[in-house]
Amino acid sequence: MTRPDELPEGSNSSPPSGEQAHFRALERLYASAPINRLFASRLIIPSAGHAVIEFTVDETVYHAAGAVHGTVYFKMLDDAAFYAANSLVSDRFLLTTGFNLLFTRPLKGGKVRAEGRWVSGRRRVYVAEASLIDESGEEIGRGTGTFMRSQHELSALPGYNPGA
Repeated sequence: MTRPDELPEGSNSSPPSGEQAHFRALERLYASAPINRLFASRLIIPSAGHAVIEFTVDETVYHAAGAVHGTVYFKMLDDAAFYAANSLVSDRFLLTTGFNLLFTRPLKGGKVRAEGRWVSGRRRVYVAEASLIDESGEEIGRGTGTFMRSQHELSALPGYNPGA
């Protein structure tokens, strides 16, 4: 699938609309969050209920024993699950209300992919899960989160612009 920001110059393709516009706006919202200045990461929402975050880790995020700190696992798993769930909600920003995390392998560095998938819920509470996959294809962590609609309208948040 070609993303709008990957179209060749001079392309006659029109901007995305509907669901695709919402997905691209969520990707821009992710990129605009100040916390993401600390991580070289990119969010991709390929379809409703599915989100992928690609990122690279190195020794700058190690704990004292020389592997990636658990905060990185949590942040990327939570974000992937969150955006998988929020891809189903076009009017409100969701909030994480709970998250369970399982570390399955230590990580020293390299390219990592967080894959989030919506599991259930469409009214008040959304449940989504995520897995962290290292560059060799091994799962290094997984988590499941619950998310609820907030009072924050997506359209009022800086970075979220479905018409861009």
